[in-house]
Amino acid sequence: QGQLVESGGGLVQAGGSLRLSCTTSGIIFNINTMAWYRRAPGRQRELVASITSGGSTNYADSVKGRFKISRDNAKNTVYLQMNSVKPEDTAVYYCYTFSLYNYWGQGTQVTVSS
Repeated sequence: QGQLVESGGGLVQAGGSLRLSCTTSGIIFNINTMAWYRRAPGRQRELVASITSGGSTNYADSVKGRFKISRDNAKNTVYLQMNSVKPEDTAVYYCYTFSLYNYWGQGTQVTVSS
């Protein structure tokens, strides 16, 4: 059974930076597309960024130029580097992949103060 465990969330001031990590186990990490989603209070879950096994990336318009997704196949880990954060980035961030099943992490809270 696959598991995804996020870390790195917390409280950060607007304009600051934060790096989220998602470590996986029980899945063949290096062939999977990995993604970060977020859910803000009162809003639907949205895709933030994704990265394919070949390293191709995709970003939501709201984070382009500020966030960067990357992966380390040797560590079975995907990262989300968040720069120039804004209060509207406040949300629970989830790691996701699909490998026969949908796999979600437990989420990590990111709070951006103004």
